[in-house]
Amino acid sequence: MTEPVLLAGFDAGQTHTTCRLALRRSDGSLQVLAEGEGPGVSHLAAAAGEELFTAALTISLERARATATHTGEGLALSSSLQAAAVGASGIEQGSAVQQLGTALAAAALGLPLQRVLVNGDERTALHGAFGGRAGIVVISGTGCIALGRNAQGDEHRCGGWGWLLDRSGSACDIGRDALSLSLEMADGRHPDTGLRASLWSALNLDPSDPQAGQRIKAMVVEPGFGAAGFARLAPEVNALAEAEDPNAIEVMERSALSLVELVAGVARTLGLEDGDVCGLGGALVHLSRLSSAYQRRLKLVLPQARLVHPRGDACQGALQLAGHLLEKEPVLSSG
Repeated sequence: MTEPVLLAGFDAGQTHTTCRLALRRSDGSLQVLAEGEGPGVSHLAAAAGEELFTAALTISLERARATATHTGEGLALSSSLQAAAVGASGIEQGSAVQQLGTALAAAALGLPLQRVLVNGDERTALHGAFGGRAGIVVISGTGCIALGRNAQGDEHRCGGWGWLLDRSGSACDIGRDALSLSLEMADGRHPDTGLRASLWSALNLDPSDPQAGQRIKAMVVEPGFGAAGFARLAPEVNALAEAEDPNAIEVMERSALSLVELVAGVARTLGLEDGDVCGLGGALVHLSRLSSAYQRRLKLVLPQARLVHPRGDACQGALQLAGHLLEKEPVLSSG
């Protein structure tokens, strides 16, 4: 294709979805036009998962188009959308869920299946961070996963098995581990410190209430609690660690080591022990004690690895992958 074509890249998270529109020129470069925000998504197999996924894509795309029109980029949108890529958590490569997501996205965006790619947000993050070059991303947010790609194009992932199975250094892990420790304090298995009172107060419970432990037991199995409920406690644990609470420090150090083990597993599998490593996600960005412990421990386990900043974000990676879809199409003869 010689004329610029319109691409969409989506970063679909649990809280919100971002759509970024760009024109792809014949030399492969991208001209970003606009962004739009839409609602978040849940796992496609969850209740209303398909409806939420469709709404997230259509609403964020509509708002991106509206933004482009408002900022004077409307003329660039005169052509129809040509390809799109979506990064969303819980999309496993080659799975039935990926096939379902691709079909839903194609229908929502009015594109043929071969012009749509739906995959895990770790893959769009990897391509955004390194632009298709070799490297490793480790993402610690509500959940956690690491993914790497070497110079031969081989990829390997560690973690990302969900909060019920994985203990990989996410905000969920930090909150859950600290809350579990607070219950050990309450029943006498561990010396009681300020951690218990702080966490229970953060849950709007009275630390002196003898029934508070039972209330926590009931609270964590409520349908609306889940991984996000534990993750909301992570900033409190981080603040306690910054105040030198030894129990909070122990939790943060253990989570940092779990993150490093994810990176090391990817690095050793792909031969990237001396490669570039990029840390992403809200927990690594906003939890200072986790970030510092992770960087310190990574240097001990992989002394030759290089900590780098991302070249671009997940939306940029999605746009790159959308462009690759066009490159894969056969060139038709005009004769």
